[in-house]
Amino acid sequence: MIWILIYLLLTNGVAFALMGSDKARARKGRWRIPERHLFLSGFLGGGPGLWLGMKTFRHKTMHPSFRYGAPLISLLNVAALVAFIHLFG
Repeated sequence: MIWILIYLLLTNGVAFALMGSDKARARKGRWRIPERHLFLSGFLGGGPGLWLGMKTFRHKTMHPSFRYGAPLISLLNVAALVAFIHLFG
């Protein structure tokens, strides 16, 4: 069970960092991180980190796909974790 928590901490940290990095790149007019990579980091367990990064860095908050997608991915991540704990915990 501890490995799952470590995995979730890492994936959420990576998702959060990706949002911060993409915001910094956007400000400098540099190459951007593709949106599919941001969403993939959320689907792999980093949904809350993606959502928190979006709010913290005020990044992509106007994009409907992120405004509604990031919270939905977060809910799916939490539901999957609860189901996993219920089944195997």
